[in-house]
Amino acid sequence: RVDGRELESRHVHIAVGAKPADLKFSGQEHLTDSTRFLDLERLPSRIVFVGGGFISFEFAHLSARAGARVTLLHRSARPLGGFDPDLVSLLVERTRELGIEVHLEAEVSGIVRTSTGLTVRASTPAGTFTVEADLAVHGAGRVPDIAGLGLDDAGVELGPRGIVVTEVLQSVSNPAVYAAGDVAATVGLPLTPVAAYEGRIAASNMLDGNRHTVDYPAIPSAVFTVPPLASVGLQEEEARRQGLKFETHFDKTGSWYSFRRLAEPHAAYKVLVEEGSGRILGAHVLGPNAEELINLFAMAMRAGLKSHDIKQIIFTYPTFASDMGYMV
Repeated sequence: RVDGRELESRHVHIAVGAKPADLKFSGQEHLTDSTRFLDLERLPSRIVFVGGGFISFEFAHLSARAGARVTLLHRSARPLGGFDPDLVSLLVERTRELGIEVHLEAEVSGIVRTSTGLTVRASTPAGTFTVEADLAVHGAGRVPDIAGLGLDDAGVELGPRGIVVTEVLQSVSNPAVYAAGDVAATVGLPLTPVAAYEGRIAASNMLDGNRHTVDYPAIPSAVFTVPPLASVGLQEEEARRQGLKFETHFDKTGSWYSFRRLAEPHAAYKVLVEEGSGRILGAHVLGPNAEELINLFAMAMRAGLKSHDIKQIIFTYPTFASDMGYMV
């Protein structure tokens, strides 16, 4: 039922996406979400970002470089959990050099509106403190936006990550329902290209029968900070957990020609190469053009190129792509 009108169909495709998570502290209604942040006509002079994920880091860098005084509060010791911790540490260092105050293990306990703006209360192992701000932005995670859809009435099984689906993106409890994107409890990353891919699979199965299954390749992702941080494939911890034998190629690259010409000292890479086969298990890059370089690693992994194959490619020099041969 939509606005009093009842619709009937053979299938229903649910792709409503995600919404900011409930943070369960007083005053969270004073938080601005990412959509409203992008609609701002004027940048406030004092901004607090709650959370240490994509949204907070990207918008914090944007705001700081535009002249705002920025504070970032993250509840655990490690922000940007989907990225290599060594490269994240370098990015945090760079973030602080830009003048952004980064507080880790900082639990926000409340936000109060005052005559001059907002007061954000937080606590760390060292004690409690407050931050005065003109704007506080929610960057502490998103959840499936399924409240109010009446899915219980339709017998649609839900899990912590959303609608529980099969490999064809069909509800496990109601075969008339399909789901894709952030609302579906799949193993896919919460990224726009992944949602589009899942949407195509779900649509094809609804139209043609369940003939297509989701098969996630190595999917690259990036945080568009300055410099950007990008990743594809496995991190070291996951590779060890899978029992894989590999070499870790790690180095800081700020002194390399490709980075020196842009005067960006905060640059590094980490590439996991399987012992014996030379297969690229994961690639992680921090530095200018990382968001593009990671696509080349993803393409190489998809095509099954080994480290020795990449070393034999003659790239235009000196370019970021030519650095790949030294990274593997």
